[in-house]
Amino acid sequence: MQTNFSLAQLADPNIAEADRILRTCVHCGFCTATCPTYVLLGDELDSPRGRIYLIKDMLENDRPATADVVKHIDRCLSCLACMTTCPSGVHYMHLVDQARAHIETTYTRPLVDRVLRSLIAHVLPHNGRLRWALSAARLFRPMAGLFTVLGLAPVAAMLNLAPDRPPAASAPAGRRRFPPQGARRGRVALLDGCVGPVLAPSINAAAIRLLTRHGIEVIVAEDGCCGALVHHMGRQQDAMAAARLRIDAWTAELEGDGLDAIVVTASGCGTMVKDYGHLLRTDSAYADKAARVSRLTLDISEYLSLLKLSPGRDTIGLAVAYHSACSLQHGQKISRAPKELLSKIGFVVKDVAEAHLCCGSAGTYNILQPELARRLRERKVGNIEKLKPDVIAAGNIGCMTQIATGTAIPVVHTVELIDWATGGPAPEAFAGRGISSTAGEAAAVAM
Repeated sequence: MQTNFSLAQLADPNIAEADRILRTCVHCGFCTATCPTYVLLGDELDSPRGRIYLIKDMLENDRPATADVVKHIDRCLSCLACMTTCPSGVHYMHLVDQARAHIETTYTRPLVDRVLRSLIAHVLPHNGRLRWALSAARLFRPMAGLFTVLGLAPVAAMLNLAPDRPPAASAPAGRRRFPPQGARRGRVALLDGCVGPVLAPSINAAAIRLLTRHGIEVIVAEDGCCGALVHHMGRQQDAMAAARLRIDAWTAELEGDGLDAIVVTASGCGTMVKDYGHLLRTDSAYADKAARVSRLTLDISEYLSLLKLSPGRDTIGLAVAYHSACSLQHGQKISRAPKELLSKIGFVVKDVAEAHLCCGSAGTYNILQPELARRLRERKVGNIEKLKPDVIAAGNIGCMTQIATGTAIPVVHTVELIDWATGGPAPEAFAGRGISSTAGEAAAVAM
């Protein structure tokens, strides 16, 4: 694609990067076939190619974002299926992130939208605030229909996504160490995160049990949100501030007793942390440290693939529909490891049709774009239920929450199944389900 940035514009490293990305695009249109919003809407401007043209025009002319541009950029899930499909290697992720940052600084959104986005940015990344908000949401959930009638569908979506049970109690503040069982075979830091510890603390608990049982010392540094939630809303300074805090905590461990890896159980966070090196590339104080952190970061499935997992209970015959989170398969290019781990342990892994299409979660997308998110969820759940699985496994808390609102089939994290199969307790989602292996071992026994 031909570009026409001035020399003065190209002096800005962000614009120079946008220029490189835009010049890589050859207009082939392969991306349209795998773009969820184009599949649903059939609008060229709601495809990666269409959005690229909008971004090019906006950045080249250095003009403020218009309402029409914002509409189509906001509809992008950042699922990155286009990057998997693109034969030219267009780095759409960095381009659309730059567009969102430009929108954030040049466009004044309607008041309700501004308030909602500010609420999300100031609540979701903070454990304590999120616990309070979820408790309040449970009380106001009966009013979700009223908010929809009033034209406040995103508010209704937030209420409907809140879990029925009270939010989990907070973990002790500060650094935590979990010693290995037996001889130490490795040492890793585990990202605690923001939403996960509140909605599903059982995920990291399963990871810690599994790792320590196999001789891995686990450190949960004094950390929290990785910055992904605000990053994808165009709040670059907030995202970089969060990244620096995480980097400082992990660097202290690296310079102390050292780390073999930084392990992440939420693939959306993993994609973000693996991109810290790019996010802070122009920060002289953090560029090298950020790049080091990115190199050391592994999804939990990647790290487990390096270990020889001990056999546990018999799970042969338990059918698992594996949902490949977009941030894992497209953002991190990891698709085989989780399925291979489950298969080796004895689960019958079933591939979901249209696995490349997003479930509609996409961070805060199911709040900010509830109608499109609902349609994508129904499509995903429909494909999953055709398989008639015993359980659904995924590697991202956002996907798990989204899919669980549309099906009665239990949804668990991949690491919870692996933990159970190698001697840990049954996943909480199994409670009262009577799930058992073909060998006749009921999940209830494992609890």
